[in-house]
This record gives sequence, structure tokens and C-alpha cells, in this order.
Amino acid sequence: MSGGSLRVTGGSVDVTIAEGHVAPTATGGDVLDARGLHVLPGLLDLQVNGAAGIDLTHEPERLWEVAAALPRYGVTAFLPTIITSAPQARERALAVLAAGPPAGWTGAVPLGVHLEGPMIAPARKGAHPPRWLAEPSADLVAGWSRAAGVAMVTLAPELPGALDVVTALAERDVVVALGHTEAAPEQMTAAADRGARAVTHLGNAMPALAGRLPGPVGAALADPRLTVGVIADGHHLHPTTVAAFAGALGPGRLLAVTDCTAALGMPDGPARLGDQAVVVREGTVRLEDGTLAGSAADLPACLRVLRAATGCSLAEAVASATTVPAALLGDPSRGTLAPGARGDLVLVDDDLTVVATVVGGRVLHDRRGGR
Repeated sequence: MSGGSLRVTGGSVDVTIAEGHVAPTATGGDVLDARGLHVLPGLLDLQVNGAAGIDLTHEPERLWEVAAALPRYGVTAFLPTIITSAPQARERALAVLAAGPPAGWTGAVPLGVHLEGPMIAPARKGAHPPRWLAEPSADLVAGWSRAAGVAMVTLAPELPGALDVVTALAERDVVVALGHTEAAPEQMTAAADRGARAVTHLGNAMPALAGRLPGPVGAALADPRLTVGVIADGHHLHPTTVAAFAGALGPGRLLAVTDCTAALGMPDGPARLGDQAVVVREGTVRLEDGTLAGSAADLPACLRVLRAATGCSLAEAVASATTVPAALLGDPSRGTLAPGARGDLVLVDDDLTVVATVVGGRVLHDRRGGR
């Protein structure tokens, strides 16, 4: 996906991209005008259930269409997320990823699959269909590894057998995230001791923090080993809650995710999440019983909410969607504009509206030119 030479000039920083990577200097090539704009590293979203009317659990074969839609929202790399579902959905998603994109394709780069479930607590299943829930076991996760395309797995650490599964997945370079859980702090700590490194959408699908019952929220805030995902879409968490979480976590552990669904970029109306019908209304995505079922938000919108709730700087907000996810995935080539990094960047205005997105040195979106 690398191009020739591209010079991004006139913005908050000047960047040169040569052969798909940030270069110290270059001459010639195309020029991308960034006057009056912030030049940021490309954004990474580690929880993307779908976009543009496409649900990835229901139609994993359309992965590359979802990936092609994401640059308009500043996303240059992401984790396609498969929720609790029939085993075949996971198998199909991994097969599509392994087969690679079709000829001539361009878009945000999938960095592996995020399997959210099926090893989650029934009482905290949220919008996950209960008939596909499963207890952790060696057989269930046989073959799940980073090399096989599984980048992240969300599970509940209190389930029988969960800690052994955490150990097995961590040894295979899979990021284990704790979520959809009722775990006691001791169980969260035990999972981190075994290699768990993240928490999925803090404050959602888990009990609330209480003075004598800290639960998974208190454990996540207190454990510096855990990178903590937060859905700051204006619906999943109250702004004061966002501010409290951000203050406790600091800029190095707060991971901004969208949990976006097929509703991203679509009008209000019926949609899907896996094999379930959902309704999109006024920015929310819900099951027919009213349960929140992912979001319709894009990542810059979440960063906007984060800044409004916390008063943090642009750099601090952007870090939650660049350096923090890149570090969690162990990929120093992303989330930065340092020489040698991938040539992925996004141009935004002061309100974090995406103006242009570059992936691998190619301009894949520029609202000024209709792309």
C-alpha cells in the first residue's frame, strides 16, 4: 500500500513520506496542503464491530469494505471485532483476514481480529446473544494466536478455567482484555498476573464502582499494568464518569475506542449486531429491549467528547487513539510521525473534523477534493 513520495506541508508539522514510511527529507513527489490544520498520526481503533451498514460478525466476508470506509473518519488501522457468535463466524473472519485484500484495494489496515466473547459472564453479556456464550477452555481457544490473526480476546476472568486461558493466550502474543465481567478485584489482579493487559469498555457490562465493592472498575483503575478502553461517545458514559476515569488512568493508560457498529455513517433506523436486530436512534444503537448495543460514533467524535469532559489537551486526547493502542499491540511503527514510522496520518481542524487521511503514503480521503 505504499506510494512514492508525499510531502505534507503548512500544517502543525511538516511530514515527508517516502515509500510508505515517514522520511527525514525528500524532494519531488506530491504535496498535500495542511495549512491551518493539525497533522496527527493515523488513528487506531481497537473495537470496530462494523461500519457503513456492514456488521462484521454477520458478514465477516465484507471486512475489506468496512476497512475501506474507515479512512474518512481518520482511522488508518483497526481491529475488526467479532462478538459472541457461532464458531463459524470467528472462523470466517480469520479466513478473510488471512486471505488478504482484493486486488487494488485501499483502506485502513486490519491488525488482527478482536474476539469479544464468547467467554463472558452471562449476567454481564450486554448485547451479546446468550445462546453462544461459552466457558473458557483449552479446546475453545486452540489455534487462537497472534500469528493466526487473533490480536485481542475479551473474556471474564472469574469464569471457571479463565486464568489458564489467559496464560495460554498471552503466551501466544494475544492481548487479553478483561470485560463483560463481575470479577472481584482479586480475580482481576490474578488475570493480570497471568498476562492480561487490557480492559474492555470500562464502566459498561460490569458492576459500578462502590466504596466497599470496587469490582472490576476499581481494579482496572488501580492496576498500572492494565490499559483501559473507554467509549466516550456521549452515551455509554456520563461526562463526569469520563473525567473521573481519565483522571485516574492518566494519558498513558486511557484507550479511546468507538465500539462502532454497522450504524457508523448510516441514518437512523434498523440495523444489525451479529445475528440480532438493533435500532439506531439519535446517536445510540440499542437492542429492541433498550440495551445499548455498540455505538454509531466515529473516533474523532469520541476524542471530542473526551476533550470536552476532561479539558485535556489535543495531544493527550490524540494519544489515547495513537500511541496508547500502538503500545498495547506492540507496534512501534504506528501512532507516531517519527522517521521510519508508517506513513499514516490524518489532518484535522481545531474541532477534530477530519479533512484528509493518508495510509501508507497514499491519500485515501480528502474532503476538499471529494474523496
